[in-house]
Amino acid sequence: MTVSIYNTVSRLKEPFVPQEPGKVKMYVCGPTVYDYIHIGNARPVIFFDVVRRYLEESGNDVQYVVNFTDVDDKLIRKAEQLDTTVPEVAEKFIAAFYADIEALGVHKATLNPRVTEHIPQIIAFIQGLIDKGYAYMSDGDVYFRTAAFADYGKLSHQNIEELQFGIRVEIGDRKENQQDFVLWKGAKPGEIKWESPFGEGRPGWHIECSAMARAYLGDTLDIHGGGHDLQFPHHECEVAQSEALTGKPLANYWMHNGYIHINNEKMSKSLGNGITVHELVKRVKPHAIRYFMLSTHYRSPLNFSDDTVAQAENSVERIANCAVNLRHRLAASAGGANQAAAGTGLVASDDAELDARLKVIHDQFHAKMSDDFNTPDAITSVFDLVAEANQYLNRSEAAAGGVSALLTLLEHMDAVLGLLPQQQADSELLDADIEQLIVERTEARASKNWARADEIRVLLTEKNIVLEDTPQGIRWRRK
Repeated sequence: MTVSIYNTVSRLKEPFVPQEPGKVKMYVCGPTVYDYIHIGNARPVIFFDVVRRYLEESGNDVQYVVNFTDVDDKLIRKAEQLDTTVPEVAEKFIAAFYADIEALGVHKATLNPRVTEHIPQIIAFIQGLIDKGYAYMSDGDVYFRTAAFADYGKLSHQNIEELQFGIRVEIGDRKENQQDFVLWKGAKPGEIKWESPFGEGRPGWHIECSAMARAYLGDTLDIHGGGHDLQFPHHECEVAQSEALTGKPLANYWMHNGYIHINNEKMSKSLGNGITVHELVKRVKPHAIRYFMLSTHYRSPLNFSDDTVAQAENSVERIANCAVNLRHRLAASAGGANQAAAGTGLVASDDAELDARLKVIHDQFHAKMSDDFNTPDAITSVFDLVAEANQYLNRSEAAAGGVSALLTLLEHMDAVLGLLPQQQADSELLDADIEQLIVERTEARASKNWARADEIRVLLTEKNIVLEDTPQGIRWRRK
């Protein structure tokens, strides 16, 4: 099934055709590591993880690069506040980023390049722009000459004469034009700096991604992604400097996710309504956060509130319970289970009617995911499967083949969406440990060792393990 992507440049859905069949070069702008990531940062982290998963599930080898901006005005200020160094600040929050994405079930990128490890490539990139007349030096800084790049504004569809710079762009007398943006910042007293042909200093924000993307993925990417707030100026400036240097498109497909609001208000520092993932995962189940992020189409705004999070927790609980029930029933069933054909998510169950319904659900799921990664409608297909599974499990006799077919399709869809609970932390009980404790408790009760049976029950309760009696034996699930 052909994947279509809404391309920010054309403002149209376009069939996705990678430059090399079966291989995808994908770059997504990563965090500036001066603090914990907030839920606005988490949206692209989760969504583009799903894009990567789906492209891989569809048979592609995805080279997925997400950068770390580990030198920046914000890191310098944070280092001053903490009386430490910029590299130490970066290390702390890179570690925090990895912990947060692991909690959210996000797969690590193929590469996470850091700005500070690519200063030679950035300097060479800037020198190339100077040599071509697209950049100029001014009082220790280097600026990109936007007037020399005829297509400036094509990504964000803005008229160059109407552009107003905001984030991280200084307007001063040293520029030829207000729209010109900095490529290299001359060193200020006490700041972190590097030697360069332009004098001591450090890179500007926009040049970092252009240089690192080119270093690992070449002149032209298949997909470049990020939040809507990066479309201008960051991505617009990336386009200008990259295409000025190479004469080739920076990316064939541009994808941007929408904003997140908090209780119907824009998230902002001035309102003090930001929520970090580091704090959120302490009170909300991580897979519920993931569900919340995917329950609205990625290009639409998303509103965070206690009610929407509670709804997400209830929804993922339904999906998780279905998976638990299927696995329990399959383990208790006589006879073997069929194996799915690699990557299809479908298993023949020896029940023609069930197979036909599962194929409809499977095809609908892929139709929605192929249509610009429509995760809310794909989740609807998951719930169609949950309803089918619950009905099937209510039969007096559920054949192992049918249960296996249902479970295989659920796990196939979840391999893309990642809505089932993740592997538990080391401090929590593993599945095998729980099974063993249940066996031990059953044996203790049979031998009337009530003290040990109660001890195991208390331990399981403290670990949020719920035991349920069924005709097939004791079933357990995590709260």
